[in-house]
Amino acid sequence: MKRSIKIAGMASLVFLFISCAVKKEVLISGETMGTTYHIRIVSWFYKSHADLKAEIETRLDEINQSVSTYMKESEISRFNEFQNPDEKFVISDDFYQVMKVADTIYHLTEGAWDGTVKPLVDLWGFGSTGEKKKIPTLDEIDKRLLDIGFDKIEISDKKYLLKKEASISLDLSSITKGYAVDAVAKLIQKKRIKDFLVEIGGEVYASGKKKNGSDWRIGINNPRKNAALDQVYKIVKLSDRAMATSGDYRNFFEIDGRRYAHVLNPKSGYPVENGVVSVSIVAVTCAFADGLATAVVVLGREKGIQLINRVDGVEGMIIVQQTDGTFIDFFSDGFEVKH
Repeated sequence: MKRSIKIAGMASLVFLFISCAVKKEVLISGETMGTTYHIRIVSWFYKSHADLKAEIETRLDEINQSVSTYMKESEISRFNEFQNPDEKFVISDDFYQVMKVADTIYHLTEGAWDGTVKPLVDLWGFGSTGEKKKIPTLDEIDKRLLDIGFDKIEISDKKYLLKKEASISLDLSSITKGYAVDAVAKLIQKKRIKDFLVEIGGEVYASGKKKNGSDWRIGINNPRKNAALDQVYKIVKLSDRAMATSGDYRNFFEIDGRRYAHVLNPKSGYPVENGVVSVSIVAVTCAFADGLATAVVVLGREKGIQLINRVDGVEGMIIVQQTDGTFIDFFSDGFEVKH
């Protein structure tokens, strides 16, 4: 009789263990970098993730303190105010890592992406200075162009920067969200969590699989100015890869029926007008995908696709809007969408 009770008790424990060992998808969300973040974690255990959320938000705060141009006391803001050419400006590891990615993209794109474009961004009214959105004069643009050039900053492996000209300033916003995605992904991986999705302001990193064992499905937003944020244009399957999208259809202003978007050509000083309204890049890291997506918007469809196809481990989709308002999609050789 006692043996029967013991066996029944063990069976109950086994049943309880099996019942508890069911994968659960946990959502962690909040605000950061002037936008929102959403993290989905597939876990075997029904437990609180409050501690993990606290760690994530601490990490995001660290990155903001390093490279946010909207924070006056951040490292990048202090660097922009630094007026001593050829004097070392010591930086944190976060700032250093972002600058290394920036340097790679600058040279890879032959200056189509340039992290020193801040004077132009501010001039057009798209920056953090609060300047009014306007069409600058040719003289104003030419004057600001003198302060553009990522090669005017020396990046030392000993984690310091040197300005070659005092007027040089940085805006790395087209990389920092992607870098934050990568940093949060690394934090989660250190917890030995394999299956998760990190999204910050539309930039994502997908690891492993969803709860049902399938790849993560990431929607690319419809690139129309009035489209809802959840209006999907294309769907991409993603696993152990990052994806970032850049476009000119959200942040712009119109004067006399002409649209001026926030993506600027660092060589001409003017907003890009080549028909490209959205670029999505899939890569190993989100920081690289983020910056490259912006660069391809500047490069345009032909040079953009050529560049993507040249870079190992990178795929992309470019959406071009025709004069009649319709869209045409252009894909790199290995880019796949879910129909």
